[in-house]
Amino acid sequence: MRIDVNMSKCQNHGQCAISAPGHFWFDEEGRLSYRSEFTRDFLDDVEDAMDACPMQAITVVDDE
Repeated sequence: MRIDVNMSKCQNHGQCAISAPGHFWFDEEGRLSYRSEFTRDFLDDVEDAMDACPMQAITVVDDE
């Protein structure tokens, strides 16, 4: 599974980083960074981040 963030929609509100800090964070320049690959064990955390995004910029892709 992987995370896809539409960076043209993302406005750096940071709700994803609050909801799932193990997967989303801000780099030293204040830009969103994220770990794209994750296992199904972390799906709830990633879905929480996806739901928290006010711009709806996050999607989950299931490559299985």
